[in-house]
Amino acid sequence: MFPVPARPPWGRRLVAILLLSLVGGLAGASDTAGALPASRPLDGRQMVQRLYDTTQAAPRWLDGNGEQARLALQLLRDAPLHGLQASDYAPEVLARHMDALAGPEDVAAFERALSAAMLQFLADLHFGRAGHPYRPRPVSLAEFDPVAVLREALPAGRLREAVDAAAPAIPVYRRVMTTLAHYRNLAQQYPHWPTLPALGAPPLRAGDRYGAADQLRERLRLLGDLDPEESGKDGQQDYTPALAAAVTRFQGRHGLEEDGVLGSETAAALAVPPSQRVAQLELTLERLRWVPPLRKGRIIVINVPSYRLWAADTRDAAPQPLEMRVIVGKAVQTPTPLFIGQMRYLEFNPYWNVPSSILAGEILPALARDPAYLRKNDMEVVTRSGAVLSSQAGAPLSALRAGAARVRQRPGARNVLGGVKFAMPNPMDIYLHSTSAQELFARARRDLSHGCIRVERPVELAQFVLADPGRWDGASVAAAMRDGRTRRIDLGEAVPVVLFYATAASDREGRALFANDIYGQDEPLIRALRSR
Repeated sequence: MFPVPARPPWGRRLVAILLLSLVGGLAGASDTAGALPASRPLDGRQMVQRLYDTTQAAPRWLDGNGEQARLALQLLRDAPLHGLQASDYAPEVLARHMDALAGPEDVAAFERALSAAMLQFLADLHFGRAGHPYRPRPVSLAEFDPVAVLREALPAGRLREAVDAAAPAIPVYRRVMTTLAHYRNLAQQYPHWPTLPALGAPPLRAGDRYGAADQLRERLRLLGDLDPEESGKDGQQDYTPALAAAVTRFQGRHGLEEDGVLGSETAAALAVPPSQRVAQLELTLERLRWVPPLRKGRIIVINVPSYRLWAADTRDAAPQPLEMRVIVGKAVQTPTPLFIGQMRYLEFNPYWNVPSSILAGEILPALARDPAYLRKNDMEVVTRSGAVLSSQAGAPLSALRAGAARVRQRPGARNVLGGVKFAMPNPMDIYLHSTSAQELFARARRDLSHGCIRVERPVELAQFVLADPGRWDGASVAAAMRDGRTRRIDLGEAVPVVLFYATAASDREGRALFANDIYGQDEPLIRALRSR
């Protein structure tokens, strides 16, 4: 595991998380994430009614010696392994009920109550507990029907297998479960997670004196970033190269600049208690349950809070993923929505059709201050039918104010979309594109756009989605982006684009990865899940 070379935050280790494992069926684009509905996708009370109100004999928990009932209660007690709350399914209440059964009516009531709990558990494992942007409501029972699963599993004695099958069949889900167990153990062992002593100024660099080196050394050992054999001597009050290397590893797992410098941001991340990491990992398990199965083939995944894009063809036995940095929507004003889009075409040298919100909030005020603003930014005013209006005598401005015209930016060096636009038609008008401001990718925090996603290496992404190396190699793509001609190239096969949000994950080596909650989505989801 050690040493680990420097790499971009949330680097290639995350590929398997959302590229190589989201395979199976295919879901189309859906609405953006909004307020979370109060109800679960499926309600156990309604499902138990369907289980018992049929001509088929309902499965029985207490046949024989009640072994299946006891197994069910244990599976419900183990719900926290999946980031679920055991109390949602009341296994201890059901256990006391089972121990005090008295008469046929009591037995029948227990059977129905345990069935309702198990049906709810199966539904929660497969579809999640909260409303979300990826599946339609109501969910499709053709994809997974807890009633049918329980009706088949219980008589066959395959209840544990049914629970395993209900959970997402993607490798990262099991890895996050393992990481969750580790951090839950840390939280139990260290309920008090003290902040490291205050840092002086400037930030610490390798070789500097540091009176809290022992505390830092122990913290990095606990978190797995410092190999005990490399740790140096306890009592040594220096920020040693070994400590700096361990801090670099820690930074790489937490979306921080990997420079080995112990500054305020790194110290703040080190101070986050394991209990908070437990909550983040539980949310990731929930969010992974939201994503429907996707067919094998080319896929693009963007994890918004880590500002990373991955693309791969899951039909390949050993796919070589494409990875790059991205810029996403501003957290305060224009967050990027979450949905699954279908990329259908590219447009080389696109016009940028200015959205009405930007026109009203930015362009019109700028025009009022400077009548030459459009000319300086290579923009023009067009009618709704596409005719270009003359810029003389203020006519375009009055037409814009009246809603009879719109603004677009011509292709060229100033165009904010750069040389290529990756289109995935959706009601929010969100797409991927290149940019003329490449310097922005060097920033650690990259929520800078109006909602669309700017990609760091558009030539390589275009090659990936066009999937025609004979016609579209790197040189031909770059030439098409430079020649100034606006051209639309339809893709032979739509490429799913998953806009995902996770502030915690586990890589293929089992290491925990964390990112900042830039859109503040974790706490509302925590509250929604607690209210279930």
